[in-house]
Amino acid sequence: MKEMSKPEKRSTEVQIPIGPIYLNGNLDIPEKAKGLVVFAHGSGSSRFSSRNRYVAQELQKEGLGTLLFDLLTVEEERIDIITAHLRFDIDLLADRLVEVTNWLLSNPETKNLSIGYFGASTGAAAALIAAKEHANIIKAVVSRGGRPDLAEKALPDVKAPTLLIVGGEDYQVIEMNQWALDRLKVEQKELKIVPGATHLFEEPGTLEQVANLAGEWFKKYLLEKE
Repeated sequence: MKEMSKPEKRSTEVQIPIGPIYLNGNLDIPEKAKGLVVFAHGSGSSRFSSRNRYVAQELQKEGLGTLLFDLLTVEEERIDIITAHLRFDIDLLADRLVEVTNWLLSNPETKNLSIGYFGASTGAAAALIAAKEHANIIKAVVSRGGRPDLAEKALPDVKAPTLLIVGGEDYQVIEMNQWALDRLKVEQKELKIVPGATHLFEEPGTLEQVANLAGEWFKKYLLEKE
């Protein structure tokens, strides 16, 4: 059986200007990509999150571009390691995601791509708030083990099709996601539970299921013609 060749891609380290600061990121765009997924990582994590990097690589195999970036600057991360307060400043994280999206819309390499958000933990709340702010731009949102309940005020106004993925053993977060799902008004919304998975999807095969679910969602809403 002939092995399928992986799509060629351009990989770039980027510095994204946000007012007086710069956020570091990794932009990967497969050849002929039509969609781009922006990752908003969770509390205490960064663009080097092994779980998000794995999901990003799987999405790239499907022909989707990805942007993993640090929501905090190096100095902010140093402070946050001690205080842990910035990682829960959802409004700050959402504002950063909105500005990064603005940068993508003006960047020649990415301005013509359909954009979706993949949020993990507190990053999921930031993704939903930013999706509300960019209601005409963001075509899909996927949350992994997320805290969409922290985006309570934004939920009724989110227009993007939204998929919430939670581990079957992550009981408290299942309740939070069901609560948030009930408050989303968009028709295309789903809650998927991965059996046997805990909050970080560290169990064998569970992260693969996350990547498959996310890939199908993004292909449906970023790549299919409206």
